[in-house]
Amino acid sequence: MNAVVLREFGEPDVLRLESVPDPAPSPGWVTVRLKAAALNWHDVLVRQGKYSSPLPHVLGADGAGVRTDTGEEVLVLPSLWWGDREAAPSAQWEILGDHQRGTYAESVRVPENCVAPKPRGLSWEQAAALPLVGLTTYRALFTRGRLRAGENLLVLGAGGGVATMAVMLASAVGARVTVTSSSANKIAQAQELGAANGVLYTDSEWPAAARTLTPDGQGFDLVLDSVGTWEPSIAALRPGGRLVVLGASRSEHATLDVRPFYFGQYELIGTTMGSPRDFTGLLTLLDTETVPPVPISAAFPLAEAAAAHKYLEQGGGFGKVVLSHC
Repeated sequence: MNAVVLREFGEPDVLRLESVPDPAPSPGWVTVRLKAAALNWHDVLVRQGKYSSPLPHVLGADGAGVRTDTGEEVLVLPSLWWGDREAAPSAQWEILGDHQRGTYAESVRVPENCVAPKPRGLSWEQAAALPLVGLTTYRALFTRGRLRAGENLLVLGAGGGVATMAVMLASAVGARVTVTSSSANKIAQAQELGAANGVLYTDSEWPAAARTLTPDGQGFDLVLDSVGTWEPSIAALRPGGRLVVLGASRSEHATLDVRPFYFGQYELIGTTMGSPRDFTGLLTLLDTETVPPVPISAAFPLAEAAAAHKYLEQGGGFGKVVLSHC
């Protein structure tokens, strides 16, 4: 089969299409003939060597295709060996594409409990774009963040996969969503998906400006921070508000003033990815609520994975970047 192979860590051009052996059958595992895969920022970090993946390696956490044993159309759940505790994953947990060969290939082998039926009405590209970002966002908003209908949510970084999914899921359950962005156009696009309004984070006073957009002007019940800017995020919270952190794309270090934090009665909550139970919750929500498909910013052939990575790293798109295998 064809696969995009990483033989050395580095810039996007290290990703090259090669012929590799098909996945070998194994008890308890299934093979999925992939129709599409989606990119995530996590893939960039793997490519750069941040997760010490074995070389040669095949990247990719997200995918959708057909089970070779049953013919079922499925999604690939990229959260491997979560374990029995819902509060946090086991020591064996990993993301597909870290150390196990991933979805930048014509086929992928995964544990049997890591496939789920493809939702009705989604194209292969839309389906492939759903698992990692959908699972991560669902857990962040509902399992960890405890978001409820009627609450005010602030989502940082409109246009990214998590931010876009957060707008759609939160709006679907009746939360009021505000976004931040460096682009007025991306704020407008987020509003088309259900956001009430947005602010430009290029303004140093954006937390105060965002607070004024809440109905009582007191700030947000929940802030979803996938970029790592904790101090301004907390400044946007209402007293007793919750900050859910699930990324560090802009900053890997944060400094907090401890006394205002505890006097504000704030909660600081970390999360990443999610469990099979979270994935079931996501698919149930999609089946019972009106949630638009994941927006696709750009699609590339499998052979052009390097170009897809370059596009992703430029950061100009709105929605997900996908690889089409067919």
